[in-house]
Order: sequence, then structure tokens, then C-alpha cells
Amino acid sequence: MTDYIKTLRKSIGHAPILQCGATVILVNERSEILLQKRRDNGCWGFHGGAVELDEAVEEAAKRELREETGLVANSLELFGVFSGKDMHYVYPNGDEVSNVDIVYTCRDYTGALKAEPNEVSELRFFPICKLPDNISPPQRKALKEYIERENTIKAKNS
Repeated sequence: MTDYIKTLRKSIGHAPILQCGATVILVNERSEILLQKRRDNGCWGFHGGAVELDEAVEEAAKRELREETGLVANSLELFGVFSGKDMHYVYPNGDEVSNVDIVYTCRDYTGALKAEPNEVSELRFFPICKLPDNISPPQRKALKEYIERENTIKAKNS
């Protein structure tokens, strides 16, 4: 949770807030995506979090990737912006958010995998045809679109 969100929560408790997030779908040379198993809800998802006040969204995405995985994004490509009713989420601690998530893909990165122990229990690369079932709810929409786009690209190249 960012300092900004912590400050808000002290004033409003668990009430719904509009939250701007920045996330990264990291793809390796075998076209597998890196997922993390979250400690808060036990689900798998990609890497990201809330944007801090005055922080550039792309910098927030890079910061979150580095903090959660130990990897440094050398470049990011905008994948899409996801919002709406299916991005509404209540965290296990009761905090309620309406997410606007700016999602990037990253294929150019450096570093060694190292899970952030307070937030991440496991890091693992998955082929998109063998993803785990328990995907974190706020990330299902973007992940579904990523899979659809990748399958369309494969079909065109066949």
C-alpha cells in the first residue's frame, strides 16, 4: 500500500476509493509470463500497485516491478487501460477500491528474481496456455485481453 493510500485510509477507513494502478505483464524469451502469488489474497497476478502522488505512471510500474520481483524494466510498452465495474475490488482487509489500471508489457528487463517477502509468496513463469485458475480478480480483465491478443498474433503467423 502506498503512503498516499495509507493516509487516505486513516481518514476514510475501508470506504471505496478511486485508485490509479500501474502494472506490468513481464514476458520472457519463451513468451511465458511472470506471475506472483500474492500474500494478501493467495491469488496469482502480475506486478504492480497504486501510483503515488505526482509519480509518473510508467515510473510507478517500474518501481512496483523492481520492488516485487527484483527485476528492472529497461523498457515498457503500453498495453491498455482497464476500468469499470469489473475492476471494483474489496481486499481481504476490507479496503474497497474502484481500480483504473494502466497496464504495460515488458520484454526487456535485467536482474535476478527475488520475491518481496511481505507481498509475494512465489514467483513463477507460466506459458499462457497453462495459467493457474486463481488469478487475482482485478487482473483478470487485462490478462484475458493479453491472452486473446497473443492467440490472435499466433493464428496470423500460422
